[in-house]
Formats: sequence, structure tokens, C-alpha cells
Amino acid sequence: MFGPLGVPEMLMIFFVALIVFGPRKLPELGRTLGKALGEFKKATDELKTTIEREVQIDEQKRLIAQVVQVPPEGSVVSRAEPQVAAVPVTAPLAPTETPSGPGIDSSTPARVE
Repeated sequence: MFGPLGVPEMLMIFFVALIVFGPRKLPELGRTLGKALGEFKKATDELKTTIEREVQIDEQKRLIAQVVQVPPEGSVVSRAEPQVAAVPVTAPLAPTETPSGPGIDSSTPARVE
């Protein structure tokens, strides 16, 4: 807005501050102002680091999600319920191979495990 401050402008600010605050208060005011600016810079750097870290964590989560495709909830099989592999049937069952007996439905083919 006003542009950079040159040497004449800095000297004018120093003389006005010297007149307003006096020679005894000026060093204390300078120390306080320096500490405040240092704390502000430290807080700003800390905020910047925190934001960058959060962005990196989000990117890593996104990349991991792309690499490891999580199956939908319904397709997860617990250890208590082992998944049985399907055995391909190469030839249909002959009528003589149909199981029979009490409690066995002869309309469905036998299950091979």
C-alpha cells in the first residue's frame, strides 16, 4: 500500500517514537515488540507445519485407499465362518449317483467338498 520503508522514513519513525515514549521507555518497548514479533513468527510457522502435516496424512490415506481396495461390508468373511471354495463340476451326476436316504432331497445334486 505505502511501499517499502527507506532509511529516511525509519529515522522519522524512530525520532517520533523517541519523543513520544522517551529515552527510558524506548528500549523496553523495542524488546517487547521484538518478543511479540518472534512469538507471532513462531506461531505462524507452527500453524504452517501443522497444516502441511495434515495435508501429507490425507494424501497418504488417499494413496493407501487406492492401493488397498477395501471390500464391502457384506463380503467380509470372519474366521468363524470359513469360506468354502467352489469345486467345479466337470460332468453332471448320473441317475445312479443321486444320493438317497432319510432327510436327503434327491432333487438337488450332491455337494462335493
